[in-house]
Amino acid sequence: MVFPNISHLLTGAAQADKIRAARAGKRHAGRHTSVLAAAVLLCACGGGKLPPPVTPVSSAAFRAFVDDYFRLLFEFRPSLGTEEGFHEWDRKLEDLSQDAYRHRIAVLKSLLSRLDSLRKENLSLDEKIDSIILRGQIESELLEIDGMQSWRRNPIPYVSLPGSAIDALMKRTFAPAPERLRDVIERLRGVPAVLDAMRQNVYDPPRELTELALRIASGSIGFLRDSVADWAKGAAQGDAELLHDLTLANTRAVHAMESASHYLKHELLPRSRGSYAIGSRNYSRKLLFEELVDLPLDRLLEIGEANLRKDYDAFLETARRLNPKARPVEVLKSLARNHPSEQTLIPAARDMLEAIRRFAVQKQIVSIPSEIRPIVKETPPYARSGSFASMDTPGAYENRAKEAYYYITPPEPDWTPQHKREHLRAFARPVMDIISIHEAYPGHFVQFLYSRHFPTKTRKLTFCGTNVEGWAHYAEQMMVEEGFGAGDPAVRLAQLQEALVRDCRYMAGIKLHTQGWTVPTAARLFEEKAFLEPANAYEEARRGAYDPTYLYYTLGKLEIYKLREDYKRAKGRAYSLRDFHDVFIRQGGVPLPLMRQILLPGDKGEPL
Repeated sequence: MVFPNISHLLTGAAQADKIRAARAGKRHAGRHTSVLAAAVLLCACGGGKLPPPVTPVSSAAFRAFVDDYFRLLFEFRPSLGTEEGFHEWDRKLEDLSQDAYRHRIAVLKSLLSRLDSLRKENLSLDEKIDSIILRGQIESELLEIDGMQSWRRNPIPYVSLPGSAIDALMKRTFAPAPERLRDVIERLRGVPAVLDAMRQNVYDPPRELTELALRIASGSIGFLRDSVADWAKGAAQGDAELLHDLTLANTRAVHAMESASHYLKHELLPRSRGSYAIGSRNYSRKLLFEELVDLPLDRLLEIGEANLRKDYDAFLETARRLNPKARPVEVLKSLARNHPSEQTLIPAARDMLEAIRRFAVQKQIVSIPSEIRPIVKETPPYARSGSFASMDTPGAYENRAKEAYYYITPPEPDWTPQHKREHLRAFARPVMDIISIHEAYPGHFVQFLYSRHFPTKTRKLTFCGTNVEGWAHYAEQMMVEEGFGAGDPAVRLAQLQEALVRDCRYMAGIKLHTQGWTVPTAARLFEEKAFLEPANAYEEARRGAYDPTYLYYTLGKLEIYKLREDYKRAKGRAYSLRDFHDVFIRQGGVPLPLMRQILLPGDKGEPL
């Protein structure tokens, strides 16, 4: 059995216990599904406009559990509550002390016991699906903070939290500026405690993670000192007392971040000798809890290696079409010569979005349910943890602030000229087209636009990587197959290189964490098989040290292609590409084995 039999999972908690014992996932954030709604969609949709989502009737006990689960989650992670649109948490900052983690572990164990009792009851089909998702979320978090205790091994979350929590209040206009400024002040007052917790909790971390934490901390100093102070001048609207309170709280926060940066560089970095590897058992359990993937690691590697070979061979063939006399890496570098400068990087990204959106609409790739556009900006310093581009969207429960941000990571000011050039080459025009497809149309941004149509609270507030990142990565290849780029081999080459990067992530994540690979060894894989510049290859490899299951891009893409094939066969003449995409996105970011049961009830086919 490659994946858990989802129809059996729906029968109750005992099956989940069997799966948990069999072999032993990706993250919290925000999205969703409905089996009942899916049944209506499958009956009514043969392409064209989707019917309105069906709102299922939920039992009072299960609904109370869901409410309690998310209330307790936001109590532990108030900045996440803000991001999802629950603004009663806006003045709180995370407590990352040892006592807080111990309390969270006890809460999760209590929730797990309560959920298993509920799953013995006669739940509706929707509730059974949601119960599987929530059980995976709880098990995954327990594995992370009680089992692997990553909060003792990784300083990155501590130094990245202040910037992200405060920026969430600044960048979206969900309340008047003075009110949000008061919230910012309260969170700034909590920054020293967060950084003190890092000193108390983190010991012997991997050097790679401390180096990255130092970069984030250094960037956060400028963000707090300059960006927050500049924003506050306008937000105060002439209130001198409010501005005085901000200045006092911000000064203390900046000093705390400066002290943390000094501590990371001069005290923690010299004694950072820990291992980032989580081991085979934890790796398999993460995949099971977070993605419902129950596949032996050797079989996972076989699939990844086969796909890497396929994409690598296609890359070589496409490079020969562009220039049969040049080596493939030289062909790629010739494309990269046409890259934006530091000054034109953001405008270039902004300009191409409309053309991509227009193609998706004209080719009937997917129904785009809104005229809202993403705002293109530089990635904030606190979020520059190995990411070249990302999409930051408001939560499904955000009723006022509609701003979605397409972030592009610029070169760092202190990089060498050579490092800056290598970084900017990654934003050559064909590559940026593919990146923008992934992040915006029809990738993450379109998924966000559908989030309000997800019928249950659970599925508006959770997602899994194989679905969400798998969809965005699938979109890159699918758009080229549907004619984006008009057959230009340069666009195809860019799409294949992005695929090769994801294929290398697939291999690197498993081998870094289960086969003793070092980050430099993984970096060589990215250089040799994905043709990345050395600096970018190292960034990609180092990400694998703290994001072990970043195979979810390629694995998800492969699952979606197989699901599309099976869905097309089931629909017959009623099938259309837009129909499949619309139905898929409307379900939200559920694990793909569950998605198969939603779109193809009773399906017995293999997911890969």
